[in-house]
Amino acid sequence: MSVALAHFAQPFNFSWLQQVVVVNGAISRLLVACLLGGLVGLEREANRKAAGVRTNLLICMGAAFFTLLSAVLAGDGNPDKGRVASNIVQGIGFLGAGLILHNRSRVSGLTSAASVFVVASIGMACGAGLFAAAAVAAVIVVLALEVVGFLERRANLKIYSLVYEARGHDKTAMLLSILDAMDKANERLTDTESDLIGDLQRISFPLIATKRQHERLHKQLLSEPAIDALKTFPDPEED
Repeated sequence: MSVALAHFAQPFNFSWLQQVVVVNGAISRLLVACLLGGLVGLEREANRKAAGVRTNLLICMGAAFFTLLSAVLAGDGNPDKGRVASNIVQGIGFLGAGLILHNRSRVSGLTSAASVFVVASIGMACGAGLFAAAAVAAVIVVLALEVVGFLERRANLKIYSLVYEARGHDKTAMLLSILDAMDKANERLTDTESDLIGDLQRISFPLIATKRQHERLHKQLLSEPAIDALKTFPDPEED
């Protein structure tokens, strides 16, 4: 029993000062990983994505911890200190695949899956003590998600989904007006939903288009006499 315990404690068999240095170094790496993972998660949370602050924070911290443990579990005499860390990529691949969904006529979740993948790499960099590289990578990720997406929309390059909700009192006239506006925009009307609240009719439908196309359709629908009010909402399935 004593031999087994001594063997188990072998990786930590060093002086008290060395233990303090190693433990403090490990804690700082995990904390930096939590900070950077949470930073990326804040951007995702602000845009109401499935992988938010907690998910990205835990992925980044977990990747950093596995990277730390990989060298500790290998021991001093084993040159293969990255065996555990190398499996992080495979594990994150499975996790990211679960975020990719096929909705209606499109695939969503690719950006969320890619952000999870890169957050794991940031965590691995933190676990290896590469704080500067990890911080730069986190900033690049946030800029790519937020700024590049904004520029794509401004340049009318990005297509995205909005849910339109038309309100009025004559359901048939509203549907005909919506169908006419969609025909003029060369778009097919699909997945319509309607309900009645008192004497107010609501008709909603999704549309995937560019910013300019959305603005054109919005203006066309507002000009229809059968539609008293028009609202647009972000599509919850939009990546």
